[in-house]
Amino acid sequence: MTVRLTKDQEMIKDMVRQFARKEIAPLARELDRDSRFPETIFKKMGQLGLLGLPFPEKYGGSGGDTVSYALAVEEIGYACGGTGLSYAAAVSLGASPIFYYGTEEQKQTYLVPLAKGESLGAFGLTEPNAGSDAGGTQTKAVFENGDYILNGEKCWITNAMYAQTVIITAVTGTQSNGKKRISAFIVPTDTPGFTITAPYDKMGVRASNTCELVLEDVRVPESNLLGDPGKGFSQFLYTLDGGRISIAALAVGIAQAAFDRALAYAKERKQFSKPIGSFQAIQFKLADMAMEIELARNMVHKAAALKDAGAPFGKEAAYAKLFASEMATRTCNQALQIHGGYGYMREYEVERMLRDAKLLEIGEGTSEIQRLVIARHLGLAALQQKEAKR
Repeated sequence: MTVRLTKDQEMIKDMVRQFARKEIAPLARELDRDSRFPETIFKKMGQLGLLGLPFPEKYGGSGGDTVSYALAVEEIGYACGGTGLSYAAAVSLGASPIFYYGTEEQKQTYLVPLAKGESLGAFGLTEPNAGSDAGGTQTKAVFENGDYILNGEKCWITNAMYAQTVIITAVTGTQSNGKKRISAFIVPTDTPGFTITAPYDKMGVRASNTCELVLEDVRVPESNLLGDPGKGFSQFLYTLDGGRISIAALAVGIAQAAFDRALAYAKERKQFSKPIGSFQAIQFKLADMAMEIELARNMVHKAAALKDAGAPFGKEAAYAKLFASEMATRTCNQALQIHGGYGYMREYEVERMLRDAKLLEIGEGTSEIQRLVIARHLGLAALQQKEAKR
């Protein structure tokens, strides 16, 4: 399957590239050093329509598609991995579930300002004891007098401190098979009992805000229930499938930035009176890096195109996320190696890219979980269950 970009997609790619390299890239080192969320940049992205890129114009969006959105994530990630992560989370996790599953009233109330960039969203799924095992959610929502009362704790929530709304997953009962019934709720961050802690001090993606949430008798009206109360688990799995495309695109952007710096350095740096790029050892590194970046990009575009076509894309999203994230870590590590001692210095920036890339093997489903997802699509999970019953 070959994805050829349309003129509109090429135009969006060029527009975001110019914006990201002019407005974001010059600040990337400072944002990383100070662990500072780029509020001004996000306001500008909202004005450009980037926060509503994949949503219809009737909801304040730009009417683009998933491929266009993936291109935007890649270009923003090229300039700054942390900014790219917060952008991806705002769109894929903070706004998309409302577009997928929200009522018309919820879309007008919450999605429109998110798509216009007038507010920012976040997604509260992960808990201290429910990371890869999302079904282990312990946050509870009890229905009482027309409201749901939420109690629990969420961790590693991107954009939380700057969000006006957070989509919270919580247990609302038990299914007929004995498993937890998990539902989703739109929770305004100014709701009494909703506490956002100070941001984590992270190794990488430091421009991206990441916080812990504590919910103590947080009361929201029944109208804030998002989607089918009995299908919250499947709903957030679909949300994560879409999010994996954006994380894969982010990985491609970070890897491309590291590669471009390594290639330029290899042409300029001389050892033994020759540019180091003339040595086969360096050429092979760069060849592998270029090949893997392009393969990852093609997988991202395929998964995005399948989603746009309304076809199943979960397996391809897992392919893209797994390969692109691990590729980005390899590429950034090799870019640092090519730079030698200079690569270990902050001013050359590849060390930041390596730190940023590593998170992508963990967030939105670890590499191990992606392999499990792929195995299930291959029918191996059923085989495992069959053997376990013997």
